[in-house]
Amino acid sequence: MKNKTGKIGGFVAGVAGFLLMFKLIILDNTAPSDELAPGIVVIASVLNGVLCGFIGSRVQSYFMKKAVN
Repeated sequence: MKNKTGKIGGFVAGVAGFLLMFKLIILDNTAPSDELAPGIVVIASVLNGVLCGFIGSRVQSYFMKKAVN
């Protein structure tokens, strides 16, 4: 589990960050009568989480290699 900390942490941070920014930027500026597709928001959030998980994995492997050497 220790070797998956970067992936899991990056994924959670990516999803939460995207949803927070979506709420602050998009939802606060749209009228309640407008319809938004929730599926697209969820898909974009998961894709952002996967990207941030990949980045977190790369960062973790960089620091683990640096600590070994």
